[in-house]
Amino acid sequence: MKEADLYPPVKAYLEAQGFTVKAEIGAADVMALRGDDPPVIVELKTSLNLPLILQGVARQGLFDHVYLAVPQPAKWTHRYKDLTALLRRLGLGLLTVSGSRVFAHLDPAPYQPRRMKARADRMLREFHRRDGDPNVGGTTRTPRMTAYRQEALRLAALMAPGPASPRALAAATGIGRAGTILRDNHYGWFLRRERGVYALTEAGAAALAAAFAAHPPSPLPRAPLSLTPGPAGGEGA
Repeated sequence: MKEADLYPPVKAYLEAQGFTVKAEIGAADVMALRGDDPPVIVELKTSLNLPLILQGVARQGLFDHVYLAVPQPAKWTHRYKDLTALLRRLGLGLLTVSGSRVFAHLDPAPYQPRRMKARADRMLREFHRRDGDPNVGGTTRTPRMTAYRQEALRLAALMAPGPASPRALAAATGIGRAGTILRDNHYGWFLRRERGVYALTEAGAAALAAAFAAHPPSPLPRAPLSLTPGPAGGEGA
């Protein structure tokens, strides 16, 4: 469709709602008035893209009620969903045209984003727990060094000489969830030898060597003389 092909159905859609519609008024593609209601501006484009969004933002400097009108896509891709979310945040409306039909997806309105508190809290915890800044911003397809992985590596480093108990490892590293990390064994690095005693697997040793080659570890707290449980046994696991 050409931009001009969008005008007749958009004009008919607005007129059906009682608006008087005229094209090319000043910088606007379409302007509509209805009684004492605020003016409505519609900008036409053959695709929903950044130039159209910027055009709509510019029209908001004139009037509050601004719509963008584009052909109805054959399929709503993630790109269109993301752009729709952007329009909602910007307070722009969205119309799509299919043949002679017009579909209203968004109406212009002030936007207050819904805060994702749980996700925000996880990000803050990750920031505070992560040791240093081991990753490079903007990289892709590169394994991320998370705080959880750092803690697992610190435990693995103390287990390299031999088996150890979760309780002793927690005391030596200050990692309160040491027992949970060993039991969950998310990376396959740890092996439960017996109750309260874990050893490092070959995969754990290899991961430890690779990680420390790329990111030399920060100094670890001094380990106790014995990391293995005494006669009374260590932490149950």
